[in-house]
Amino acid sequence: MTDFPALLSGRTNWRREFAAPLRAFLRTEAGSSGVLAAAIVVAILWANVLPGMYDDFWRTDLSIGLGHNVLSMDLREWINSGLMTLFFLVVGLEARREFDLGDLRDRSRFVLPVLAGIGGMVAPVLIYLAFNAGGEGSHGWGVAMSTDTALALGLLALVGRGVPDRVRVFLLTVFVVDDLLALVVIAVVYSENIQVMPLVAAIVAFGVVLGLALFHVRKAWMYVVLGVIMWAALLKSGVDPVVAGLAIGLTASAYSPGREELEEASGLFRLFREQPTPELARSATIGLTATISPNERLQYLYHPWTSYLIVPLFGLANAGVTIDAAFLGRAYTAPITLGILVGYVVGKPVAVTTVSWLLDRLSRGRFRPTVGWAAVVGSGTIAGIGFTVSLLIATIAFEGPQLAEAKVGLLSAVIVASGLTWLVFHGAKLLSPPKKALALLGDAEQLLDLTDPVDPERDHIRGPETASVTLVEYGDFECPYCGMAEPIVRDVLQDDDLRFVWRHLPLSDVHPRAQIAAEVSEAAAKQGAFWEMHDLLLANQDNLQPTDLIGYAEQLGLDTAKLHDDVKRHVAAARVAQDVESADTSGVSGTPTFFVNGQRHYGAYDVETLKAAIKTARARAKISARRG
Repeated sequence: MTDFPALLSGRTNWRREFAAPLRAFLRTEAGSSGVLAAAIVVAILWANVLPGMYDDFWRTDLSIGLGHNVLSMDLREWINSGLMTLFFLVVGLEARREFDLGDLRDRSRFVLPVLAGIGGMVAPVLIYLAFNAGGEGSHGWGVAMSTDTALALGLLALVGRGVPDRVRVFLLTVFVVDDLLALVVIAVVYSENIQVMPLVAAIVAFGVVLGLALFHVRKAWMYVVLGVIMWAALLKSGVDPVVAGLAIGLTASAYSPGREELEEASGLFRLFREQPTPELARSATIGLTATISPNERLQYLYHPWTSYLIVPLFGLANAGVTIDAAFLGRAYTAPITLGILVGYVVGKPVAVTTVSWLLDRLSRGRFRPTVGWAAVVGSGTIAGIGFTVSLLIATIAFEGPQLAEAKVGLLSAVIVASGLTWLVFHGAKLLSPPKKALALLGDAEQLLDLTDPVDPERDHIRGPETASVTLVEYGDFECPYCGMAEPIVRDVLQDDDLRFVWRHLPLSDVHPRAQIAAEVSEAAAKQGAFWEMHDLLLANQDNLQPTDLIGYAEQLGLDTAKLHDDVKRHVAAARVAQDVESADTSGVSGTPTFFVNGQRHYGAYDVETLKAAIKTARARAKISARRG
């Protein structure tokens, strides 16, 4: 037994990844939609109660000067061309995240979002031009083009309660393309009197940013300076400067940190813990921060600000429109209003659904939506909400009565599109459970995150081997979060169509007794008592000393001499290392990490959330079984 402490000095292979950046994005967008809606209501009330004050306030000039150089714009322009640059930075960040870590990491899945996104932009534009061909409003066709992804996600959470997360992910994936193309249109079509030299300066600055990103330069101040130069040069050139935010966002890569970086960061923290000096504190801080990708850090910094402050401020500054019966009568017969309204509520859903259907048929199922057809139609109807980018284009293309008509069209489209989306998803809920699951989830093959499938000959399985749903946990016997998750797992295991698999991921850098505990459990498994030892170890996480471990073996009536000999000779070390390697290749960040039928479960692991994930996985399994 004196050999046990020597085992505690080993190192374990493990890897950390960000926890659910996409889910965090969706939660922020959904929550902030209420703030934006409130800002729109306040703007309309303000414009109708005090119309003169509303316009005068937002036309107030604000100047910034340095020597003889003065930049002067009114408050509305500072928001539209200044603060909104940060909004489009976040759009660029999310697009890059989808390419690097999301569904679009499988490049074959890029085809449908691109074509559906383009179709969902072209059809509304054609409808708008059909209403406005040859008229004064024809040059404003860009207003009827872009989906407000943030507002759409928020209202989908309201009118589509109970809709699976996969539907929201599909919506986001398709209309990331929409956002990117809308910015290209702003830069190319709605930029006037282009000056070449400032534009060249902006391109050169972006080239430097791209070079710094490629060489992984992490000096934040360099990017800030170059970003300001890009913005100012684009403003001077006549191109809308918000393009600078999108361009910089696309350069910020998203990735999972490597094992070496994490172990180095842990070492820096231990040095600080042993000798807490300012120099070591700075070194540890830099080391820890460097393990997180630039994309994740920037989203964490800017996304809440853009969602809860900048976009609502944009709505407050631009959504105000004076409304009376006479004006509404004119507006709802005006080509601009009708073109925008019909383009969004008819053109968007028809185009998204038709393009998705044609691509599925023509490719013989190779390029099919990752959700069911009811979800595709519902995504198309909710995409009929175009506010932020569309209103930005409207302020560039129109003024006076035409701008007011455009605002009425956009606000009306929000209401009608929300109503249509409610009807679609409410209708889906009336279907029988199997048909409802197929309508919402579809039968497309899902990307699997778990690289090593469950092997009944090797893995430890609790529950019926023939269960349709498999819950895999990567755990650490010394991890307190694994201890807290244990009663939750026991609760969900009351499901008689669920099997549970435990795989080892001892985080030896932070839990020095986890490796030996894992090897003890494997030694117990050789004597047919893995789950009994598993339960004891998690129930006694603070007592994992060698004498404690031998005591648990005695308590279970095991051959303690054999168990001691197996652990002393590291008989199970290779078995534990196999689990660690599978965790590494599956991009597991820490413990506990759960996979449900091979797909990683992000977010909370409370009983309700896990049961919902299991329910969705079972529905997908039944669809796959019927298809097979």
